[in-house]
Amino acid sequence: MSQNQGVSSALGLIHPVILDKGCNAEVWDENGQRYIDFIGGIGVLNLGHCHPKIVEAIQQQAATMTHYAFNAAQHRPYLEFMQQLLDFIPVEYPLAGMLTNSGAEAAENALKVARIVTGRTGVIAFDGGFHGRTLATVNLNGKVAPYKQGLSNLSSSVYHIPYPSQDNGITTQDAKKALARLFQVEVDIENISAIIFEPILGEGGFQMMNPDFAQYLQQFCQEHGILMLVDEIQSGFGRTGTPFAFSHLGIQPDLLLLAKSIAGGMPLGAVVGRAEYMNHPIKGALGGTYSGNPIACAAGLATLEVMRSAEYQAGVEHYIQTLEARYARWKEQGLTPWLGRLTGVGAMRGIELRHPELGAGTAILVDVLRQAREQGLLLMPSGQAKNIIRLLTPLTIQPEILEEGLNILENVLATTVQQHTQAMA
Repeated sequence: MSQNQGVSSALGLIHPVILDKGCNAEVWDENGQRYIDFIGGIGVLNLGHCHPKIVEAIQQQAATMTHYAFNAAQHRPYLEFMQQLLDFIPVEYPLAGMLTNSGAEAAENALKVARIVTGRTGVIAFDGGFHGRTLATVNLNGKVAPYKQGLSNLSSSVYHIPYPSQDNGITTQDAKKALARLFQVEVDIENISAIIFEPILGEGGFQMMNPDFAQYLQQFCQEHGILMLVDEIQSGFGRTGTPFAFSHLGIQPDLLLLAKSIAGGMPLGAVVGRAEYMNHPIKGALGGTYSGNPIACAAGLATLEVMRSAEYQAGVEHYIQTLEARYARWKEQGLTPWLGRLTGVGAMRGIELRHPELGAGTAILVDVLRQAREQGLLLMPSGQAKNIIRLLTPLTIQPEILEEGLNILENVLATTVQQHTQAMA
């Protein structure tokens, strides 16, 4: 009998291990095998596994009240967390928000708000973007396989343009031309309610949007009555070295989508935005049974407390410096001809594998992930061609554990490339 019998085979599984416990940046499987975790629950564990302050907050709240639907009766954890969250977001205008269960639900509610505020239905998204797996959010994703396959016709009110970034060679001018063409050929600008984008693509390979295009986009949205939706589900809560990645772009979102590391591993998300927009829908239009569960909110409060600490901020800076220095050394020493760019910014980085003659190193990355796992390191792929190692290491990782993990990665990159080079000879 298969150990995962009964689990839908449609779930994509990266590593054939069953994890049993975790502590900060380390996890152990059911057989006691230890791994250094460079995946972090796909960006959920910026503060690591079982952070003691978050565990304590969860335990205390669980002994007091495990759940109440906020729409039926308010509870203090929701109110306190929302207030602290709004204070944590660096914008110059009044904010309001709602809590959700996930990032996809945050995106769904942001689309709802945008439609209600503007009276329009169209949405512009970007190639390579990822905003969720629900029916509405999957339509926003800038990639067909595997997210849109077999779904037949999706809504025709979503339009995609190229994502401009120094990491992918698409220029700001390319994206401006694509946007202009969209309104010349595809859709009336008066039908567009929102433009949604990730400041740094997650699934798309950790590519940062060109700041000048992001600033152009903000001005464009303001001129045409379009809401700018910034998806920080993966890039938020310190992943890029700042609380939120939009600060790198010199913009301020109309609506901000949050989830993943918002609550140290508990299921929680949020839509936060200009108070005039978030307060526009009629009473009862927003909400959800589990949205803003008290235990999740308590974990969120503990997360914000940790993120404000000088110790945490120093740890993030050390992580960034260590990673950048190690990559620079690999490039200088010529570790492998397959080693491409270090994409992204801050602590949200991807390592590209690209063969100088054969192009994207997708096949080699499969072996890199396998051999790294066999040596005790868990890695995750990303990018349109699945040729970028997505580093989502807990930002609280101990320096010696980080060095150990990078040593494993260095060894795997060198040996795997040698094996593939010999096989091709």
